[in-house]
This record gives sequence, C-alpha cells and structure tokens, in this order.
Amino acid sequence: MARDNDACPCGAGDSYREHCAVVHQNGAGVGATAESLMRARYSAYVRHDRDFLMMSWHRDTRPNGLEFDPALTWLGLDVIDTVGGGALDSEGIVEFKARFSRGGEFLELHERSSFARVDGHWVYRSAVT
Repeated sequence: MARDNDACPCGAGDSYREHCAVVHQNGAGVGATAESLMRARYSAYVRHDRDFLMMSWHRDTRPNGLEFDPALTWLGLDVIDTVGGGALDSEGIVEFKARFSRGGEFLELHERSSFARVDGHWVYRSAVT
C-alpha cells in the first residue's frame, strides 16, 4: 500500500500527501472538478479507503457495501477525456483506464464515469455507456 510521501497513486505527479490525501481527509467532493474526485477515488481503491469511496458515491447508486479483492493490485491510472465537470458545472464525465493485476494476469478497466455535484460536493454517479 502506498505511503503518504510516495507518488500519488492517481498519477498526478505530486506525493499522495500533497494530492489525493487532501481530498480524502477533507471529505468527498472537496476536489474542485469531477476529474479530481475521480483521481481521489482511484487512490482510495489503491489504499482500501472504503469510507471515502462510500461517501463519495451518489446516494441513488451507492451499493450497500464494498469489499476489496486481496488478490488485486492497482498498477496505474490514465485519464483519457473529460466532458464538463469543471468548477462551475453541475455534471461531468471522466473517461479513464485503470490498470491492475490479479492472480498474475494483467488487466485494464476502461470506463466513462458520470459525476454530479450534490449539495456543493462532487459525487460518483455511475459508469455510462
């Protein structure tokens, strides 16, 4: 698991402490954009931060629980595109690829994620097709 002084798992270039930890410690939606929340959610998966993931999920699509696969290792994140999701928007879409390994197999999750601003905070809504 990444330490606070290690490079941020989201790939932003700063240390975790200087980047996603700020969002994790201040609560869901503190990120100024949908992309910053998406990056913080990726880092939360890497760090197994269940509380942050659940609170940053839209109440209408949030699962009842969340378990982590101990055989899964996150390897990197590439943001491909963003639509909306800026500081003054109420909705946004972030397309990304997240690489991971499980049981010696290297895999990739490619998703277009929908985000909404609810009560002034960005939350993850769902994958879009």
